[in-house]
Amino acid sequence: MKGRGFGVDSRQGARFNVARLEPMLADIHERLAGVTIEQLPFDQFLARYDRPGMLFYLDPPYWGCETDYGADMFSRDDFARLAGQLAAARGKFLLSINDTPGARECFAAFQVRPVETTWTIGTAETRKGKVGELLISNFELP
Repeated sequence: MKGRGFGVDSRQGARFNVARLEPMLADIHERLAGVTIEQLPFDQFLARYDRPGMLFYLDPPYWGCETDYGADMFSRDDFARLAGQLAAARGKFLLSINDTPGARECFAAFQVRPVETTWTIGTAETRKGKVGELLISNFELP
């Protein structure tokens, strides 16, 4: 992707410090030693790893913001495909998304819990006060 600055604030200095590279890499190595990293479309990823005992955390693009990550990365139809695949999941999942009528309708078959949060990245306009999000799961949320 080009022209994206997720979480980067040009008013602050860079957080990267070459003098700290070696200890940073050692920490990352230790934390990721048992992790498998995949780059797959969500449907292929879920099909490959879904089984009893698995827990998936899903963070799709916000409803109405499908093109924010690039053209053809995720479409409105993908929400319905995702919901259909999750309906047959053998493992558990927790999905977070913005609270919109479309998201509520698409994921109505699951446990839906509205929550309030504060967005900390983006423009000053998108960081105003509390915003509504949904936690969606195929298990009862506490």
